[in-house]
Amino acid sequence: MTRNLTIAGVIVLALLLISSVYTISETEQVVLTQFGRPVGDPIRTPGLHLKIPFIQDVHTFEKRWLQFDGDPREIPTKDKKYIWVDTYARWRIDDPLRFYQAVGGEQNAQSRLDDIVDGETRNAVASFDLIEIVRSSNRPFQLTEELQGIGSTEAAARVDTGREKIASIILEKAAKITPQFGITLVDVRFRRINYEESVQQKVFERMNSERKRIAERSRSEGQGRAAEILGQKERDILAASSVGYKQAQLVKGAADAKSTAIYAAAYGRDPEFYQFLKSMETLSRGLDEHSWLVLSTDSELLRYLKTAGGTP
Repeated sequence: MTRNLTIAGVIVLALLLISSVYTISETEQVVLTQFGRPVGDPIRTPGLHLKIPFIQDVHTFEKRWLQFDGDPREIPTKDKKYIWVDTYARWRIDDPLRFYQAVGGEQNAQSRLDDIVDGETRNAVASFDLIEIVRSSNRPFQLTEELQGIGSTEAAARVDTGREKIASIILEKAAKITPQFGITLVDVRFRRINYEESVQQKVFERMNSERKRIAERSRSEGQGRAAEILGQKERDILAASSVGYKQAQLVKGAADAKSTAIYAAAYGRDPEFYQFLKSMETLSRGLDEHSWLVLSTDSELLRYLKTAGGTP
């Protein structure tokens, strides 16, 4: 019996010891509550700490900078253009006691920040024209050929405030509200700005038509260049053909002259034999075994067909 009581006492003592000790890391800060109410000041010193077991509860919060990612919102600008605005921010818990009393935890804090940042973003966007929100300075706009006619007039408008300063305005106004929740807001930025879907479609259609116009112009220039190249090619071919024909005629004329000279020399050497050969060539080319030839008695061909005795 005594042994059992001793074991039970040791267990109870161990549970009391475990529940009365907690640790804080370098990135944490703690608020102690007793029956749901905060007790003492926030504890930021890392290490091992004591609390009243089963009575006091430990609420741990981050010391580091935290990220806020807002949801895209459709907001009208001053010049009545509806755009989708997506923002993000960086914040941290500066006063954990006030933070616990005001919002309780990070999830509720994100919801409060969403309301604060979204509200100030709406106010800021509605106070400026679209060009002020999408540009940060009056740096000369490099309008490429592909972008001619697509928002070039709006892009050339003067910017007085600019995107970065508008984000600073949102941060300045939102940062005045967050301290009441124990939060320090350090940065607010535009993640993305885009047209609403119907306007996006119109912009895409304008871009497509512009690309088609450029493509047609390039195609026309290409066809003109191709016609120029083909014309030059035909002229070169004609010039080469003319030179070749001239050379061929010269060679042919020289050959004919040489052939004529050879024939003339042969004929002059033995006219009778030359005439005999030409007659035989004429007969062999013009006659075959199925041909009939009718000659008069005074024909030159008949003279060579006669026998030595004077008869054919």
